[in-house]
Amino acid sequence: MTIDEAQEFCRHNHRAVLATFRRDGRAQQSPVAVVTDDDGTLMVSSRETAMKTKNLQRDPRAAVCVFTENFFGPWVSAEGQVTVESLPGAMDALMRYYRLGFGEHSDWDDYRAAMNREQRVVLRLRIERAGPSVSG
Repeated sequence: MTIDEAQEFCRHNHRAVLATFRRDGRAQQSPVAVVTDDDGTLMVSSRETAMKTKNLQRDPRAAVCVFTENFFGPWVSAEGQVTVESLPGAMDALMRYYRLGFGEHSDWDDYRAAMNREQRVVLRLRIERAGPSVSG
């Protein structure tokens, strides 16, 4: 699978599991919603205080497994480096994340207030490797 194919799959499928690394090197996994931005990065909304965010601030390597709503069927694994975008600068990216994954919000003022209250961040994964490349 190419990186372009992985990005296209993620444009239409948003259910995923994100894997980061704990301080002791073990994997930490979280169910997330992922969207693909126009530049091809995968975007995830998280909280500044979440373990996945803390893990990525210390070690920016991550992997994500994205699958269809049916769970069993096509899926994509993508690995790469993650950047963490924090508020207040992340607000436009958080709004873009919502639009790309879920459409227009019914009350953007309420959404912005919730993002601030929840200390939301955007995690951006730049895909360096994608798969599966073989099946069987």
